[in-house]
Amino acid sequence: MLDLLIHHATLPDGRQHMSVAVQDGRIVEVAPGLQAPAHQAVDAGGMLLSPPFVDAHFHLDSALSYGQPRVNESGTLLEGIALWGELKPTLTHEAIVERALAYCDWAVARGLLAIRSHVDTSDPNLLTVRALLDVKARVAPYLDLQLVAFPQDGVLRRPGGLDSLTRALDLGVEVVGGIPHFERTMAQGAESVRLLCELAAERGLRVDMHCDESDDPLSRHVETLAAETVRLGLQGRVTGSHLTSMHSMDNYYVSKLIPLMAEAQLGVVANPLINITLQGRHDSYPKRRGMTRVPELMAAGLTVAFGHDCVMDPWYAGGSADMLEAAHMGLHVAQMTGQQAMRQCFDAVTVNPARLLGLEGYGIAPGCHADLVLLHARDPVEAIRLRATRLAVWRRGQQVAGSPAPVAQLSLPGRPAQVSLLAG
Repeated sequence: MLDLLIHHATLPDGRQHMSVAVQDGRIVEVAPGLQAPAHQAVDAGGMLLSPPFVDAHFHLDSALSYGQPRVNESGTLLEGIALWGELKPTLTHEAIVERALAYCDWAVARGLLAIRSHVDTSDPNLLTVRALLDVKARVAPYLDLQLVAFPQDGVLRRPGGLDSLTRALDLGVEVVGGIPHFERTMAQGAESVRLLCELAAERGLRVDMHCDESDDPLSRHVETLAAETVRLGLQGRVTGSHLTSMHSMDNYYVSKLIPLMAEAQLGVVANPLINITLQGRHDSYPKRRGMTRVPELMAAGLTVAFGHDCVMDPWYAGGSADMLEAAHMGLHVAQMTGQQAMRQCFDAVTVNPARLLGLEGYGIAPGCHADLVLLHARDPVEAIRLRATRLAVWRRGQQVAGSPAPVAQLSLPGRPAQVSLLAG
């Protein structure tokens, strides 16, 4: 007897009337019209069955800290960094863990079952690192949490920064991070990229750097990141996050840069909600959009993901752990409103970030983990349009969350009493 059988499902690739059979936490068969006894049988009713959402860029150590110790009145990136500096001396292990666990609960309810979180390594006490390693162990049964050693204050700019980051890796943090554009000079930024990529190569680790989160077209550390990736043989293991300076670069330079990034098989994470909010702050009108060149990077064959980045923290007062919200914003900012482009935006919060994280057993195919989300939508485009309700969420074949299908009750003369937001 199967543990779980889902039938009458639509898959993200467009296949309809599909059944997914699950045994011992793994998918054992995907085919139309399967018939078999199961402990749990679910009629998907033609709704979209997707692998879980994945957030390739987040800051769990600061999540849900909005208003502590004060509100970011300007709403700018630099005031957010200053605020985080004010908050850090007051942080406790227990408070970080409590907020992070609360956010992970939000994530599971939204079908978000894998998160790559940058964790600040600037303070030598590594309080935030130890707290998130604690959280990682606690949530492991229901959520994959991958941690990035992130020197928020600059790995060279802050004395002892490289030592603190290295000790974070020794404690079990899996990915090497960086922030070259926040170092004191362009030369030191480039040097930090070289040092950190060499450290990752020595340890066999992945790299994910905050890179060129700026409106400055001369902030070009992604070029160095791509070159070091090729030099050290790290192709396919390195990600550049944000890359917002690319929206300000001239097209001639970018025509050289993107092929170099493609040669390096560089991963890219744009953060639409935050990029559109924090960038372009020095512009009057016309204002720059503040997000990297997503369609062009995808067209060049790079793996591009959307991250949520922040939720209710010193940088951003909004957010709800909903990756469809990030996809929805990314679709609009990048003007990706063609049918194929909208489906690419769905990929940017599912299969693409899963590839960047190197998640094993991700997908809907025999042998994959039975990590699944049933959405109240009939295809990826409708899921983004509605920020679709998660009807059910399964982790390793066990249901861990679910919500009833939304129905609006109307009291209009001569009109139906109930209305679904599904089209048609």
